Amino acid sequence: MKASQLALARWPGTPTLHPGGDDAAVSVSRIDLDADDYTSQIWLLPSTQLTYGWRDTSPLYSPDGLWLAFLRAERDGAGKVGKAQLWVLPTGGGEPRRLTDDPSGASAPAWSHDSSRLAYLARAQQAGRETGTDAAKQPPRRITKLRYRRDGVGFLDGPRQIWVASLSDDLPCQITHDEIDHEAVRWHPATDVLTFVAAGHAGHGDDLRSDVWICEPDGTDLRAVTGGGFSIDDAQFTADGTAVVFEGVALGVDGRGAVARNQSLWSVPADGSRAPVRLTDPEAHNLGAPLVATTDGVLFPNELRGAIELLLVPYDGAEPRVLMTGPRQITGVAAARSRIVASVCDGGTWGELVRREPDGTERPMSAFNSDFAAEAGVHDLEEVTAEAADGYPVHGWLVRPSGDGPHPLLLMIHGGPFAQYGWQLFDEAQVYAGAGYAVLMANPRGSSGYGQAHGLAIAGNVGEVSTRDLMAILDHVLAANPAFDAARVGVLGGSHGGFMTTWLAANEGHRFRAAISERAVNAIDSFSGSSDIGWYFADDLYGPDALSQRKQSPLTYANDIRIPMLIIHSEQDWRCPIEQAQRLFVALRRNGVEAEMLIFPGEGHELTRSGLPSHRLARFDAILEWFGRYLIDGTATH
Repeated sequence: MKASQLALARWPGTPTLHPGGDDAAVSVSRIDLDADDYTSQIWLLPSTQLTYGWRDTSPLYSPDGLWLAFLRAERDGAGKVGKAQLWVLPTGGGEPRRLTDDPSGASAPAWSHDSSRLAYLARAQQAGRETGTDAAKQPPRRITKLRYRRDGVGFLDGPRQIWVASLSDDLPCQITHDEIDHEAVRWHPATDVLTFVAAGHAGHGDDLRSDVWICEPDGTDLRAVTGGGFSIDDAQFTADGTAVVFEGVALGVDGRGAVARNQSLWSVPADGSRAPVRLTDPEAHNLGAPLVATTDGVLFPNELRGAIELLLVPYDGAEPRVLMTGPRQITGVAAARSRIVASVCDGGTWGELVRREPDGTERPMSAFNSDFAAEAGVHDLEEVTAEAADGYPVHGWLVRPSGDGPHPLLLMIHGGPFAQYGWQLFDEAQVYAGAGYAVLMANPRGSSGYGQAHGLAIAGNVGEVSTRDLMAILDHVLAANPAFDAARVGVLGGSHGGFMTTWLAANEGHRFRAAISERAVNAIDSFSGSSDIGWYFADDLYGPDALSQRKQSPLTYANDIRIPMLIIHSEQDWRCPIEQAQRLFVALRRNGVEAEMLIFPGEGHELTRSGLPSHRLARFDAILEWFGRYLIDGTATH
C-alpha cells in the first residue's frame, strides 16, 4: 500500500435501520485527493446511492419509516465547505429538503416518537463572534472556567443548545438557553419528553461532572434524574420509556478521576426516584462504540483484547449475552424488529455492513472495499503474545512486509494511553509494511480492552511500567523472527505514543537507530496548564505533585537522547500544544542531537485521522524519508 492509495478506502459510519427491519442506510466516507478533502454520501444497502451531496452523514430513519433525516455540509464553487445542516429525504421518493440554516451548524439529530419533529444541537453565537467576523477585531474573551476550549473546536465561545425543527414550515425553535453545553438529546419513545446530558450544577466547567436531564419539548418542567457523581457521554430512554440508560464513568469526590476508567452502562428511573444502577462489570466492560437501547436490553459494543464485540445487556442487570464476536471490531449498530445491522472492520477491510438475524446468523450487506485489497494489497495482522519480566502477558500485533528480509522493524506505540490497537485495517501499519518495514503494535499496561486494572496499572509511573511491557514484546518478536534486523529498529508514536517514543529514546536509546515523536506530551508541568484536558488529566495519570510530574516527564531525560529524532506537530494542536514539541526540539539541538521538527499549519491533534489529505500524505513522505535515511542505509523508500 502507498499512502496515496488511502483514496481507495471507503469508511462506513453508523448505520440506521428502517423500523420494518428490512432496509438499512449508511453514510460512506472517502478521500478526494483532487479536492484535498473528505466527501461522503448515503447509501441504501446493498448498493444504491441515495444522496449526492458533498458531505452527507448521520442518516436516521423516522419511527414511521417515511423519512430519512441526515446532515449535509455543502461545498460552494470556490471549494469551501459550509457548516452541516439538517435535511430530510422522503423514503417513498422525492427530493431532500433542508430544515435548518444555522451559522454554527447542526448536529446529533433525533426523531420524535410521532415522526413530526427532530431535536438537534447547535452552538449559540456570541455577540461579536458571528461567522465571518475578523478574528483580530473580535472582543476579548474573559475566561472564568477551566473547561474553556477544545481541540478541533477552539474556544468554547457559545454553548451547544437544543433546538427542535418541525417537518412543517415552522422555523426551528431553541428550547434550552442556559450557559452550559447540552449533549446527547433523545426523545421518549411514546411521549413528547426529551432527555439530554448537561453539566447544570454549581461549579460546572471546573470539574468533569455531568447529569441526565429531562424536559418538555418547549424546555419547561426541567429536572435532573441523576444527582452528580458521573461524567456522562450518552443517554437514551429504554424502549418502554420507564428509565434512562446512560454511558459514563463514576467520579471521585472532587468531580474528577475519570482518566483510564472503563465506560460503564448505567440505568436510572425516568422519574429520578432511585439512584442509578450499574449494568456492566466495571472491571471487564468498556464501551467501544455508541450504545443502542432495544426492547430486550442495550446493545453494548465492548472492547476486548483488540476486538470490539457486541453484547446485549439486560435491563435487569443480568449477565450480558454475546451477540457478535471474533477478530473484528463493531464500530456502529442499529436495531429494529430483533434484527441488527452493524458496521464491522477487521484486519482486511476498512469496514463493511453485516446483518444479524434473530436466529443469530449473519450475512454481509455491503462490499464497499471489495476492490481495495486487489488494487493496494493488504498485509495480514499476526497476533503476538509475550511475557514481561514480572510474568505479565503483553499482547499485540505484527504486520510483516513482503520478501525474505532482513527487514528493519518499527515499534509503533498508540496514544491514549487508555486506547487499544486491534483487529482493524490500520493505514500506518499498511503503508510502512508496504515500504519494507515490519511493524509491531502492542497494547501494554495502560491500554484499554484488558480490564480496569490493566488500564490503571501505569498511573503514577507511566514511562517505567509501559517500557517494561514494550521492551518485552519487542525482544520476543526479534528473537522469534531471524528475518528482522535487531540493528535496524525504529520507534514512533503519537500523543501518548509520542510521550513513550521520547521516553524510550532517552532510556532505551541503544535499542533504536532513530525515532519519530509526534504530537507528544513531553513536559507534564506545562501540559497541565496549556492542554485543553491538562487541568485534570495530568493529576489523574501522573500524580498531582510537581516532583512526580517532573520525574515522569520525558523532557527531563532529554540530555540522554543521542539517536536522531524527528518531531512532528500541528500548529493548532490544543490537546498537546506545540510548545511540547518546541521544548524538546530546542533541548535536542542544543545538545548536538540530529533533530528536525515538522510543523503542520492549520491542523490540530487529529491530523493523522482527519487532517487535510495533502498533509497526511506529506506526513507519510516525511516519516518514510526519515526512517529510510537511518534504517535503510540512505535508500529512499517512498
